[in-house]
Amino acid sequence: MPAKVSIDIYSDVMCPWCIIGYSQLQKGLAQLDGEIEAEVRWLPFELNPDMPAEGEGQSEHIARKYGRTVHEAETNRQRLIEIGDRAGYSFAWTGTGEPPKAMIWNTFAAHKLLKWALIEHGAEVQNRLKLALFDAHFQQRRNVSDPEVLTDVAASLGLDPAAARAALDDEALGLIVRREQSQAWDMNISGVPAMVVNGQFLIPGAQEPEVYAQALRRVVAKGITPPAQA
Repeated sequence: MPAKVSIDIYSDVMCPWCIIGYSQLQKGLAQLDGEIEAEVRWLPFELNPDMPAEGEGQSEHIARKYGRTVHEAETNRQRLIEIGDRAGYSFAWTGTGEPPKAMIWNTFAAHKLLKWALIEHGAEVQNRLKLALFDAHFQQRRNVSDPEVLTDVAASLGLDPAAARAALDDEALGLIVRREQSQAWDMNISGVPAMVVNGQFLIPGAQEPEVYAQALRRVVAKGITPPAQA
């Protein structure tokens, strides 16, 4: 029987390295087929908690936040696209016609929806929702801060749109998201992706598949087991 591990991924929908890291993790898990079986859960981490409702152009945001020129930001973006292709995730526009401007959005509502999906439907459904939100943002360039967009993405996966919409208005879910983000800071997590295996072993950043496979083997060899779920 394969050893079971839990992998909690602190992540933001705006983070391209998060979907790259996840894609690399899946390759690492494929190397462990029959050896280790993982349950992936997504935890909230807002890269831009003060982002206003109107969002900000992606190139302008990167240039402002990291002190680069817009040209430098675009050059780095192209490099990121190439890395994504190698990892198995395409950042290419999948719509018709000219793509809308790439934007950065506030993601607090998206994190609430993801927490609702985990609580009400479990890790597998939450994972599908997270991947759909990555696609909505990177490939479809939709405004994933918009409740209508979030509800539509949830409905596209067969989830009840009314329940999803209610989750976005649920203050208790917002408190859970805030608390879990605070826990990330308490763990000295200042960037994402950050993967916590079995509640104890931290793998920071987007790694190569072999790094993930080796790390998971070490966790299992040390006898670190997944924490009991509340």
